[in-house]
Amino acid sequence: MSGIWGRNIKVSIFGESHGSAIGVTIDGLPSGLELDIDEIKREMKRRAPGRNLLSTQRDEKDEFEILSGYFNEKTTGTPLAAIIRNKDEHSKDYSEIKSKMRPSHADYTGKVRYSGFNDYRGGGHFSGRITAPLVFAGALASQILKSKGIVIGSHILSIGKISEDNFNFINIEKETLDDLSIMDFPVISHEKGEAMKAAILTAKENHDSLGGIIETAVINLKPGIGSPFFDSVESTLAGLLFSVPGVKGVEFGLGFDISAMEGSSVNDEMYVEGDKIKTYTNNNGGILGGITNGMPVVFRTAFKPTASISKKQQTVDIEKMDNIILEIKGRHDPCIVQRAVPVVEAVTALGLLDLLMEAKI
Repeated sequence: MSGIWGRNIKVSIFGESHGSAIGVTIDGLPSGLELDIDEIKREMKRRAPGRNLLSTQRDEKDEFEILSGYFNEKTTGTPLAAIIRNKDEHSKDYSEIKSKMRPSHADYTGKVRYSGFNDYRGGGHFSGRITAPLVFAGALASQILKSKGIVIGSHILSIGKISEDNFNFINIEKETLDDLSIMDFPVISHEKGEAMKAAILTAKENHDSLGGIIETAVINLKPGIGSPFFDSVESTLAGLLFSVPGVKGVEFGLGFDISAMEGSSVNDEMYVEGDKIKTYTNNNGGILGGITNGMPVVFRTAFKPTASISKKQQTVDIEKMDNIILEIKGRHDPCIVQRAVPVVEAVTALGLLDLLMEAKI
């Protein structure tokens, strides 16, 4: 396997959900970069578990320790390594089910792929816990992007069957994205947000789970970033987004809906405004030919319902080769979407930073 990603900036993640620590090494950061440690801590807190009744009650503060690549409050230019200690793992919750394959988890596929040597506790390296190092790395990347005026923000577009309105693809204000970034449950409509929360709590009471969709926008990207075919903005971001546990769909602009429309109604017609070229609509999500066109980049990421539910389910005991009924115990998110928002933004920042470095912007 490979836990390494990137061409110009290289990110390597390691660890397991119930191991002693998880962490990341980042290679390619410029020297002399002054990091806002408080901002990194804020991003880590957004993803951390145990903050409210909508998430797992596993109590992890996600406090990080920078081991190298940072000296006198600035990056040195050498690989920056950081670890996050695991402090509240309940491995005993998994000892009784090590041979019982949890439905919709990577238990079976991981066991086959690694010949049974994988760490099965809490999903091991397949766990969403491993997204914490990604958020750390993304927080660094985001600071570099912000120094160039580039801002990333997201809202929860839907939970289950409850949806709110999309971003305005044409006009997305920095203040809107900043406001969303400090919300525990980032939504544009307070009323819809409360309905989404209630649906999550109902699913939790019913020993069930829900999925949802996160809509993300990136503003102030210059035109000309990305390249065909394999380094397009879409392929770069989609590759990273599909690496996040639980992601089952990614679409840009109008996404799948655009396939049912006529070209005359969805083509983004262009006009000149001062020294800039703009489009009257943004149905392609700010990307044409795999390259940014200067309009906001807008995309959506769909997450499946949390696989761990305490309802009885049919599965197999792979050691006994028997069909069994499984009732999962332990602490699990009834919906991962809320905590996935900073993860989506983190991998977006990493992907865009790598593309900017490639374009020498």
